[in-house]
Amino acid sequence: MKHVKYGQCVKCGRTYSAAPDLTTCECGGILDIVYDYEYIKTRLTKEKLAARQERSMWRYRELLPIADSTKPTPLRVGWSPLYEEPRLAEILGLKRLWVKDDGQNPTASLKDRASAMAVAKAREAGAEVIACSSTGNAASSLAGNAAAAGLATYIFVPSRAPKGKVAQLMTFGATVVSVQGSYEETFELSKQAIDRWGWYNRNAAINPYLSEGK
Repeated sequence: MKHVKYGQCVKCGRTYSAAPDLTTCECGGILDIVYDYEYIKTRLTKEKLAARQERSMWRYRELLPIADSTKPTPLRVGWSPLYEEPRLAEILGLKRLWVKDDGQNPTASLKDRASAMAVAKAREAGAEVIACSSTGNAASSLAGNAAAAGLATYIFVPSRAPKGKVAQLMTFGATVVSVQGSYEETFELSKQAIDRWGWYNRNAAINPYLSEGK
């Protein structure tokens, strides 16, 4: 990826090569993806962007941490509408206000953006399984986007997770692991399983590419 320089720790400043399976710094800090904007300027112009027919988040691929050869994920993520809200703007003391309706994403959540990125990076890494711990929208968005791409998912949820959300995960074909414990314990179990089995990691604050999708 010529347009991506590296991942840099926000805590200690150490840099890492932007491999598809990048996670966190050895010091425990979160990594920030650093771009080569001078190079991007040579590849992306307002005219080129205006001429594109792609109606999803992938229309901005030069500004996303993906390889040139990486194909867009199957479901249409992004390109959700903006609605101007003059009455709410007046209440809040703003001149103009727009609300973006990410409820029109495939699983009705802005988390689809992060999950689509995770699926794209998992493909780059050659992974066949993606896993995470979650109690809600992150889990369902991963299960839906991964299923459309033909990837298996393992979702770790605390036993208190809403039954409706668990049913949604199972509808998408995810393997759901219900953990008798807190969310912190659920997260730790998912981490151990991911490390042991070599699954692609979609956990937030671990995978630095997720925020780039959002």
